[in-house]
Amino acid sequence: MGYHVLPSGRLHLPASDDAAAVVAVKAAWAGLKRPFDPAGWPPDDTLSDIAWAAAASVTRDGDSIELGHDDEGDPKWSDTSTAFYVAIAPFVRSGTVDIEGEDGATWSYTYGGGKITQDGWNGWDGAIEPFGEPVAFPSE
Repeated sequence: MGYHVLPSGRLHLPASDDAAAVVAVKAAWAGLKRPFDPAGWPPDDTLSDIAWAAAASVTRDGDSIELGHDDEGDPKWSDTSTAFYVAIAPFVRSGTVDIEGEDGATWSYTYGGGKITQDGWNGWDGAIEPFGEPVAFPSE
């Protein structure tokens, strides 16, 4: 069960900020209503190592990261996924991540100035902003 997603995008997140971004993500996960506990998993040293828990894969390319579909895991969206994208915002200089849900819903996260902006309706929780209140699906 779950809401399968296909993320894609490129973010300018300097390699020197990767470790701090991981710390921020783990702190965000610890603060969730249902905290995510990565204990017992391999060392989570980089965003690439922990991206599976956010229903994504991350590949570093210099001072950028490429986000893509997690082919090896079970890429289901959850509040853990939202927390990942929100927590990395202070470290991302620019870029956009597009998300496509299993039902065709699409939304994106655009980064700049240490902030994140959502465009579109999140098909998993029905929000039009990260951790926002659910809204009715927009009519065509």
